Amino acid sequence: MIASPLLTADVLIAYSAYFVGTASPGPSNLAIMSLAMSAGRRAALVFALGVVSGSFSWALLASLGLSAVLASYSQCLVAIRIAGGLYLLWLGLKSARSAFSADKPAASVARVDEPLGRLYLRGLLLHLTNPKAVLVWLSIVSLAMSPQHGAAHVLPVVLGCMMIGATVFSSYAMLFSTASARRIYTSIRRWLDGSLAVMFAMAGIKLLTSKS
Repeated sequence: MIASPLLTADVLIAYSAYFVGTASPGPSNLAIMSLAMSAGRRAALVFALGVVSGSFSWALLASLGLSAVLASYSQCLVAIRIAGGLYLLWLGLKSARSAFSADKPAASVARVDEPLGRLYLRGLLLHLTNPKAVLVWLSIVSLAMSPQHGAAHVLPVVLGCMMIGATVFSSYAMLFSTASARRIYTSIRRWLDGSLAVMFAMAGIKLLTSKS
């Protein structure tokens, strides 16, 4: 009897690896956290939807085998890495400007009155310009394609990982948009924006100087 794809060890490992990678602090989570505290739940959820859409785009490419082709052309990944690095540096600059402002609301990701459509596009862009997402999804799809089942596991793995990603990112948006979180944010805004500026800048520089 063939085990259900959702119960195999390879699929569970893929889910676990994706959860750890998604829940770990990174540019996307930091941006959602900052936006939730500065602009509220609705803005953060829309931005998170953009991030999830970007992740789904890479998942679809990986499932179709197109991201493997992309990864084989080093110049393509270099272009993505440069774009992602510059975008992260831009976010770092906005965070730094907010940190040095005495009374201006945080603007590390967007203004408080940013149109929802633009917020969605910014979340999408943040994830599409992350070259690590290509490699992560290649690894996830490789884990799903076991010798016994071939590509049969790919669909449940991709759908399961997308549910995990949507849950994690929306949880960040919900948690950090609470009244208590926003009160804490008000008292530490400049320190938080300064920390975000450093983190975004370090991530951007790492992307721009990476050799792989």
